[in-house]
Amino acid sequence: MKKHILYLFTFIGAALLGSSCSDDLELAPISSISDGNFWQTPDQFDAFVTGVHSRFRNHNGTFEVLGELRADVFGNEPGASASFTGEAPQGMERMWLQTIDPENAGVSSFGGFYSNIAQLNVLISKLQTTNVVPAATKDYYLGIGYGMRAFYYFQLLRTWGDVVIQTEPVTSIDISNLAKPASSQQEVMQLIKADIDSSAANFGANYSFKMNKGFWSKAATLMLKAEVYLWTAHRDGGATDAATAKNALTDIQTNVPGLRLLPKFTDVFAAGSKGNNEIIFASRYLLNEASMGFVSSYVPQTGLIANFQDSLENRPFTVAQDNWGGLLRAPTRIATYRKYNDLDSRKWATIQGAYTKVGGTYQLAGAFVKKYQGEQSAGARVFTNDFPIYRYADLLLLLAEAKQLLGESPATEINAVRQRAYGANYSEAVYGYPNQAVDTDPQEAILQERFFEFIFEGKRWYDLRRMGDNYVYAHTTLKASEAYKLLWPIDRGSLTDNRALKQNPGYPQF
Repeated sequence: MKKHILYLFTFIGAALLGSSCSDDLELAPISSISDGNFWQTPDQFDAFVTGVHSRFRNHNGTFEVLGELRADVFGNEPGASASFTGEAPQGMERMWLQTIDPENAGVSSFGGFYSNIAQLNVLISKLQTTNVVPAATKDYYLGIGYGMRAFYYFQLLRTWGDVVIQTEPVTSIDISNLAKPASSQQEVMQLIKADIDSSAANFGANYSFKMNKGFWSKAATLMLKAEVYLWTAHRDGGATDAATAKNALTDIQTNVPGLRLLPKFTDVFAAGSKGNNEIIFASRYLLNEASMGFVSSYVPQTGLIANFQDSLENRPFTVAQDNWGGLLRAPTRIATYRKYNDLDSRKWATIQGAYTKVGGTYQLAGAFVKKYQGEQSAGARVFTNDFPIYRYADLLLLLAEAKQLLGESPATEINAVRQRAYGANYSEAVYGYPNQAVDTDPQEAILQERFFEFIFEGKRWYDLRRMGDNYVYAHTTLKASEAYKLLWPIDRGSLTDNRALKQNPGYPQF
């Protein structure tokens, strides 16, 4: 049957994100919007591209869960005050305790990613056959389509391993033929790399950014390329793939010279600093338009935090000033907070410690994320920070990783990040690479720097997985005896909906 509502979300997304569509854009009545009368004007293509970014933004909370909840960032632990971590985790604890299973899979329906993959498939197909879009725009949008599709499949591969490949647009549903088996990880990786190549080829020499870096770009494709090839370099790709990753990153440095680290770490995430010189690609949030609602699971209730103290500012938290308005389902581990050096500015910008005061002495009761502080509106905190997918600090540390794999020194890139972090407190002899104790193992040094830099950007679990299984076992609660849990279980609902799927090895079969 024809899916007459397939494209409706694009108009909503265009309105929300501030599409460039003209004010007098003529639309068919909602009840009659269909494949037959949608793809008639450049504005409609613009609206659709805005829509896929809007839907991508809706997946940010899932990107965060998949990228960090099973790592060593969040969780309850001895030393945390029960009164501070009083909210029930409602199953989120299964991820950091590594107790997920098909009945409690943590993330179901493959994160909902196939919903946007389907839209990207349609976009790619329509762009390949249209004559109404200017050639330059057509190429740019194809670069977006292939790049974003590769990003989704890379998320799927790193999480579930073998997954269903669907690259053809779906405009009808045959109820009798819904089953489709998963493709192998090798086949999925081949698709990812092919889509990356197609994206880069369509972007060509166009390194420009759109929507103030809120749209996918060639630089985003090259960042993804570096991640993908480093993933395979740590497996069977070796120096060849590491060199490919390095070349992708230096391509960005050469052709997008305006990218650089901001002088202050805190400025990167400020609600009023969108699309700054460090951002390569970020999902956009704006007051009265959309907010990062998923942040609420990582910050406390306003009433709860008012029972504790801010030791740095030497004051009690107040309802008026510290109105986080969340439900702390996933508290930041005290060990995470204490892992930072006190002279590292990222500690105070990333995590908020909550203290009790006993006899004039502060005692740490717990901690929570403060990287995204949003803005105040009508007496409430609204999380309107952008969610960065790629930024220049990521480029530098991926470049350091590629260099290390190639037997080159990663010092320049690591020290640029450390120098920004320590500011006036920086001393290369003390904090510079290779002068810290962790630097005796370059991979651990890179992992630690990425840990400090990217908490709550959905990267830590993937970083450990990329480096190798032993790093996962060394830094998380997952044990080598349960190595099958490196891949997530497929939820029962997905197995029911697609009987051609098979559960990942090690988990109870359906």
